[in-house]
Amino acid sequence: MIQSMTGYGKSVLQLPTKKISIELKSLNSKNLDVNARMPSMYRAKELDIRKLLAKHLVRGKVDFSLYVEITGEDTSSKINKTVVKEYIKQLKDVVDGDNVELLKMAIRLPDAVTTERDDIDEEEWLKIEEGINEAISKIVSYREDEGAILKQDFTDRITTLKELLDQVIAMDPERIEGVRARLEKGIADIKEKVDENRFEQELVYYIEKFDITEEKVRLDNHLDYFIKALNSDDSNGKKLGFISQEIGREINTIGSKSNYAPMQKLVVQMKDELEKIKEQLLNAL
Repeated sequence: MIQSMTGYGKSVLQLPTKKISIELKSLNSKNLDVNARMPSMYRAKELDIRKLLAKHLVRGKVDFSLYVEITGEDTSSKINKTVVKEYIKQLKDVVDGDNVELLKMAIRLPDAVTTERDDIDEEEWLKIEEGINEAISKIVSYREDEGAILKQDFTDRITTLKELLDQVIAMDPERIEGVRARLEKGIADIKEKVDENRFEQELVYYIEKFDITEEKVRLDNHLDYFIKALNSDDSNGKKLGFISQEIGREINTIGSKSNYAPMQKLVVQMKDELEKIKEQLLNAL
């Protein structure tokens, strides 16, 4: 079914020494554009994460965030005791002060605190991967809910276009008669004798230039095809966009050929409905 590219998903993992929060946000985009934010120790897995997101989300501007909160005794930052003691010793040679104040000064100096970069534990990564899949499942569900709203809107507007096309079809014989009557009146106003056979030939040629039979048939087929693609199992935002372009071409041709004010008013309404469809298609996956 059709999906929106707008979505949000989140999962939270509680590991023995840390809490990991994973967030996914997506907006519309022509292609997949992933912005990934995570602690440096997880950067080694960034390519795997991007592949996972590409497989399930396909398109959209996606923000991926992985936050880590240490909840246990495990920490990658260590105090370099030897360096800190040496700093305090040197500071005592420069200024008088109690040990607490000197410690505050020493801890801010270079190499007083070191950060060890740990390799990712594979068991931990498997749990994180499960959390990512959970967040993906939630964002896909969100997209499907939004897509259901889009689908109903598209269906309503295509139905409206069908109704307007029916009015165009019903009005067409009247339009042709109006064109014929205007031509005949124009000839009568000239008040000159006209070759009736030649006039009839010219009239047929002129009316054929304004014939919209093919456009009506093609437009009806395009509208049916749009609904068929909309109801397919896959989300076909790009395909629906191409079909809407074809719908627009037929509507424009009908408008340029109509030469009849009541029909042109219907064409304006059709163009308005189609523009609203195109706007919504920008957010369809």
